[in-house]
Amino acid sequence: MNFKHLHYFWVAAKAGGIARAGEQLHTTPQTLSEQIKLLESSLGLALFRKVGRQLELTSDGRLAFAYAEKIFAMGAEMESALKQEQGKSSVLEFRVGVAESVAKSVVYRLLEPTSFLKQPIRLMCSEGKFPDLLAQLGLHRLDLVLAEEPLTPRFKIKAFNHALGSTPMSFFCTPGLKASLHGKFPACLHGAPLLIMGASASIHKPFESWLARQHIRPRIVGEFDDGTLMKTFGREGRGIFMSASVLEDETAMQYGVDVIGRTEDIMEHYFAVSVERRITHPCVAAITQAARVRLFMK
Repeated sequence: MNFKHLHYFWVAAKAGGIARAGEQLHTTPQTLSEQIKLLESSLGLALFRKVGRQLELTSDGRLAFAYAEKIFAMGAEMESALKQEQGKSSVLEFRVGVAESVAKSVVYRLLEPTSFLKQPIRLMCSEGKFPDLLAQLGLHRLDLVLAEEPLTPRFKIKAFNHALGSTPMSFFCTPGLKASLHGKFPACLHGAPLLIMGASASIHKPFESWLARQHIRPRIVGEFDDGTLMKTFGREGRGIFMSASVLEDETAMQYGVDVIGRTEDIMEHYFAVSVERRITHPCVAAITQAARVRLFMK
């Protein structure tokens, strides 16, 4: 296979057309089309089809594009690694994907050990939904994904889980709302206004099961995908909210709320997912080694 032809095809697919790709590659649309036709001829497959004036990837084209993404991502990674090896780059890039439901304070604590490494680190964080981040990991666009759930077989990605630790959950509310509650915890939650994490959060179903076992029916007044937004509503007295016990002091101080109770029947778990079974990246090693000692062992 001629990888120059493959590269032209890849750029054209990403750019969404021959003309745009030609501008990016500083070549004429005619030359670019000819190169892509040579690739199609060598494969014996059509990678594009015309839809009106637009070009659209065929099913074979989509498959070829997925492989091209991996090939050129790994090529860029190889170039970066070789430059570092040769001393041309003194800064180590560390690309981390963070599942949007993980508390930002937990993320900071987990990533903080990378700042103590001898080699200068350039931390590159992106936030998103867990499946989307795993797809980026599979394409080698991320070095690590931090999440509240492990990788399972339903995700068709070859990667490995590294358990970082677990924490019980605490319940918080403003002093004014606390004064209006009746009974001891957790009975005081019955009929009380409650702010909860959305259905996509890993803690959502365990929390619902716990409420059912306790025969408690709170009044759900808000459901959030963003934990920080949920706590902001809690700070204004809109309802009781739940957060990691490991962040108890920090949460109480930052949002001006009191702890009304805690339970070990609901646990929040944290995982690092990487493409390495045996950890070799120095940043990943620093995170996994320090997590239990610095964050979870209090």
